[in-house]
Amino acid sequence: MLLEPPVSGTLIGILGGTFDPIHYGHLRLAEEVGEALDIAQLRLIPAGQPPHRGAPRASPADRLAMTRLAIEGNARLALDDREVNARGRPSYTVTTLEAIRADIGPQQPLALLMGADAFAGFASWHRWQDFAGLTHLVVTTRPGHDATAALDTNVRELWLSRVADDARRLHEQPCGCLYFLPITALDISASGLREMIATGRSTRYLLPEPVRGYIEANGLYRT
Repeated sequence: MLLEPPVSGTLIGILGGTFDPIHYGHLRLAEEVGEALDIAQLRLIPAGQPPHRGAPRASPADRLAMTRLAIEGNARLALDDREVNARGRPSYTVTTLEAIRADIGPQQPLALLMGADAFAGFASWHRWQDFAGLTHLVVTTRPGHDATAALDTNVRELWLSRVADDARRLHEQPCGCLYFLPITALDISASGLREMIATGRSTRYLLPEPVRGYIEANGLYRT
């Protein structure tokens, strides 16, 4: 599915994950970051075949369906299905970014969202040195938390010189900035939700109701 980018010069955000299942933790993060940074379009990209972890429990079709239901009615959020449709190939973020950059052109501002834990392990990401030429990095942190304390030396040398203190730089440049954004994340985990569903406990108020209904109707995560 080829998404139409917003008006040229406005910021596109990328939030990847297995979304197995998508829950309010994902959605609240997307909402808070989108509002704080005035993101015109925030694309949720369910992972296809994650290279560093086991296959998701739910099928690609089910995870796409749940994500589509979860974001329905939110004009800022969009579903990008390119990774789950790249069957048989590992879902490397850098190749996804290259494909998106080919679609939107070299001048469209693009920002990849990640948590502080992911940023701490950034040196293990495939071709992490190439990200600066493709996207900004927006690292979400807990208030008062130092997201740079555990950084690899090479990541530190490349990225900490790129820290932007003003979010307007993310709109003015197409890529290459690092921006730290403190948020109050909801402590919800997909693995915890899967366990709750498997043991018959209620997930009400942790998942959007359409997603809960889809899981129930299709018997997901029962075993």
